[in-house]
Amino acid sequence: MAANLGTASLRTWVDRFWQDLQPTPGRLNSSLRVVLSTVLTLILLMTLRMPSASIGLYFVFLVGRDSPSVSLRSGLFSVIAFAVTVATVLGVVALTDNNPVARLLSVSVVVFLSGMLMLSTNLTVLASTWGFIYCTLIAFWETQAPSDYLVKQSLYLIGTVSIAVLCSVAVEYCFGVKHPATELQNQRRIRYEALSRMFSLYAQGATREQLTPAVIGVSRLAASGQNGMLQLYNTIVDRKLDPGALPIGTRVRITMLAQLMDVSAAFGTQNLTVTDPELQRRCGHIAALCLDLIHDIRPKPRELEEQKYTGSTNLLDRVDENLHAILSMPAEIAGEKNKELVALPSSKTPIFIPGAFTRKETVAFALKLSLCATICYIIVRAVDWPGISTSVITVVIAGLSTSGAIKQKLIFRLVGAAIGGLIFGIGSTIYLFPHMDSITSLVLLIAAISMLAAWWAGGRQFNYVGLQIAFAFYIVAFEGFSAPTQLAPARDRLIGILLALVVMAFVFDLLWPVRTVTAMRASLASMMQLATDYLQKASTISGLPVLRQEADAIRDQLGKTVGTVRAMSETVEYEFGADVKQQLLSSEMILGASLTLVAFFWNQFAVLHREEDLDFLQQPELIAMRLRMAEGMKTMANATVKKTEFAIIAPDTLVEASLLNHPRYGEFARNSVDRYRELEKVVLRLTTLA
Repeated sequence: MAANLGTASLRTWVDRFWQDLQPTPGRLNSSLRVVLSTVLTLILLMTLRMPSASIGLYFVFLVGRDSPSVSLRSGLFSVIAFAVTVATVLGVVALTDNNPVARLLSVSVVVFLSGMLMLSTNLTVLASTWGFIYCTLIAFWETQAPSDYLVKQSLYLIGTVSIAVLCSVAVEYCFGVKHPATELQNQRRIRYEALSRMFSLYAQGATREQLTPAVIGVSRLAASGQNGMLQLYNTIVDRKLDPGALPIGTRVRITMLAQLMDVSAAFGTQNLTVTDPELQRRCGHIAALCLDLIHDIRPKPRELEEQKYTGSTNLLDRVDENLHAILSMPAEIAGEKNKELVALPSSKTPIFIPGAFTRKETVAFALKLSLCATICYIIVRAVDWPGISTSVITVVIAGLSTSGAIKQKLIFRLVGAAIGGLIFGIGSTIYLFPHMDSITSLVLLIAAISMLAAWWAGGRQFNYVGLQIAFAFYIVAFEGFSAPTQLAPARDRLIGILLALVVMAFVFDLLWPVRTVTAMRASLASMMQLATDYLQKASTISGLPVLRQEADAIRDQLGKTVGTVRAMSETVEYEFGADVKQQLLSSEMILGASLTLVAFFWNQFAVLHREEDLDFLQQPELIAMRLRMAEGMKTMANATVKKTEFAIIAPDTLVEASLLNHPRYGEFARNSVDRYRELEKVVLRLTTLA
C-alpha cells in the first residue's frame, strides 16, 4: 500500500512538472528576449574582458520584464544599489582596516536590514539583491589578494551589471509587448472561452475523448498562473496607457481568474465525464456565465444568487465559489474619467508598505535571516573553506517569511544547482570546453542553456528552478576568460547550498517557525484591517477627492496582498507535516475569504468615484452601516489570527430594512450586506480549524 501511494505521489509530481513546461501565452516570446539579452551581454563582456561575468549574465534574468519602462527603472535602481553596496563594502573595509570581526558584524547588520526591507517595501527584489551583492563582495576581502586588485574587481562589477541592464532594456524596448491593454483583454478572453468550452461539453454529456482536449486546454492556461497577466497590467500602469475596455479592479480580477482556472482544471482532470443531470445543468450555467464575463456582463440578481457560496464541499462547489467572487465585482467599464479604477498609476503606489516596518513579524523575519547568515559566515571562516561561501548568499536569496516557502525555495535551489552546476556546468567542463576554440561555440552553448533556463523560469510552479539553473551554470562555467579546468568549484558551491539548507531548516522550521497558514491568516487579517480603515474613512471624510487619495494606498496594498495569499497557498504542501491536509483546507478557506473580501471592498469603492455619488458618503443610514461593518471586520480580523469565536452581527441591526429597497441606495446596500455575510460565514468556519 505504501509503495503504491509513493508511486502515485511521484507520478503526480512528474505530471505537474511536465504540465509546468508546456507552452503558454507569451512564454516563447519572453524566453527568446532573455536569450537575446544574454547573448548580447556575453559578447560585450567577453570583448571588454569584464570580470564577474557570471553575475552579469545572471542579472539578465533578474531585470524586470513587465514593460520596457519597468526594465529601465528596475535596472537603474539595481545599478544604483550596486554602486551603494560597493561603496558600503569599501567603507567598512577602510574604516575597520579589514577587521574580521567587523566583516562578520557588517554581514549580520546588512542581512538584517535587507530582511526588513524585503517585507516593508514594494522593492523586494532590490532589497534581496542588495544583501546578495554585499555578501558576495565582502567575501572578496577574505582572500589574500592585494587591496588595489580587490577594489578594481568591486568597481568593475558595477560596469558588468550596467552592461547587462543596458542590453536587457534595449531588447525590451525593441521586442517588448506593444499593445498590452489589448493583449491583456485577449488573455482574459482566451481563458473564459476555454472555461466555457469545457463546461459546455460537460453540460452536453460529452465523452471522455471529446472532453480531453478541452480539459488539457484549461489545464495549460491554469499552469501559466497570473504572472503573465500581471506583467501586462504593470505595463499599462507604468506606461500610463489607455486601459481600453478593461473592467475596474483589473489587478484583483486577474488573481480571481487565475484561481478560477486552477479549480476548474482540477475539476476537469478529476472528472472524465459527467452524467448527473443536476451537475450537467450547473456546468451549463457556469459555461454561459463565463461567456458573459468576456464582456464583463453582470448577471441578474437571481443568477448571481445561484452562484452563491456553498461551503466548498466538492470541486464544482469551489468553481461556483470562485465564479461567484468574480461576479460579485462591479461590472462597469471604466471610461475616460475613471481610468485609474482599472490601473492605479505607479506614482500613487507607496514605496514603503504602511505600518510594515514596525510590525513584529517583519523584525522577527529579519532577525532569523540575519542569524542564519551569521551562522553560515562563522562556519565558512571556522573551517577555512571559502568555496562554500555560497551558503551566505543562499540565505539571502532563499529568504522568505514562512517555513513552507523557505522549504520550497531551498529545494528548488538545490535542484537547480544540481542541474545547472553539476550536470550542465561540470558536463560542459569535461566534454565541451576542451573542444571549443571560438566565441561562436561559447555563444551557442550559453544561448542553449539560457533558453532552457528562461523557458523553465517562465513556468508557474517550478520557475525558481530555472533561475538557479542559470545561476549555477554561470558561476561554474565562468571562473575567468578561459575554460574552467577544475571541478572543485562546483562541488564547493553545492556543499555551500546544502549548508544553508540545513541552517535555515533549523532556524526557520525548528527554532523559530512561522507556518504558511499562520502567515496567511495574518495576511487575511491585515486585509480586513485595510477594509476596516476604508469603511471608517468613508464614514468620516466628506470629500470624494480626499477619500480616493486615502483609498488608493489601501486599494494597492489590498490587491497585492490577495496575490501574495494566493502565492502562499501554493507553498502549503511543502510544510511536510502530519497535519498538512488540515493546513491545505485552511489555506483554501483563507484564499476564498480573501477573494470575497476583495469583492466586498470593490463594491464599496467603485460606487464612490464620482462627484454625483457624494450622497453615498453623507447618507446617515449608509454611514451607520459602514461603521457597523467596520467594527465587525475588526472583530473578525482578531478572531482570524487568534482562532477564537466572534459574535455575528444580527441581520436586523446591520442595516435598516427600508434601505435595502431604496430606489437609489438599495442595490449598493444589498450587495454590501451579501458580501459581508459571505465573508462572515467563511471566517466563522475558519476560526474553528486548528
